[in-house]
Amino acid sequence: MEFNFRQILSTSMVLFAIIDILGAIPVVIELRRKAGHIQSEKASIVATVLMIIFLFAGETLLKVIGLDVESFAIAGSFVIFFIAMEMVLGLTIFKEGDAPETVSIVPLAFPLIAGAGTMTTLLSLKTEYATQNIIVGIIINMIFVYFVLKNTERLEKLFGKSGLNVLRKAFGIILLAIAIKLFRNNTGL
Repeated sequence: MEFNFRQILSTSMVLFAIIDILGAIPVVIELRRKAGHIQSEKASIVATVLMIIFLFAGETLLKVIGLDVESFAIAGSFVIFFIAMEMVLGLTIFKEGDAPETVSIVPLAFPLIAGAGTMTTLLSLKTEYATQNIIVGIIINMIFVYFVLKNTERLEKLFGKSGLNVLRKAFGIILLAIAIKLFRNNTGL
């Protein structure tokens, strides 16, 4: 088991872009306003556990339903592509439901942080990177997510609305490139 700094950096950047916790600050603030309180620790731990379980069991689950990782990675590239288009163009393709009374696990940990895009990305990354490097990337991201959840209001003031929009669009472009790379690598194009 060998750790590779380049793979850790790559997986961290990909997960950072797909989780898009900075872009989700307005959503988190709205959830906090509606629910009154968000348990940052609980949300971060649940999201981390979900991602690691899916990293290990996701492939088996796919086999049970008759899919291979490459097909899932190609489907994931489409999901990532559409998420990126939302970020870059300001579109709303995926609809979000109403916030329940408690928001720490649903919808914050799942599906906002560890949602379909994140799970798809994890399996896609597994086709290219070593599992231990992906786990380190997950942990790095979840530490950052925890920090952001704890300091949402301060970050909103620091970046301002236009600063958050710039970050969202920049990571949208990175996600577009990632989606194209995943598609190419898993189709042989």
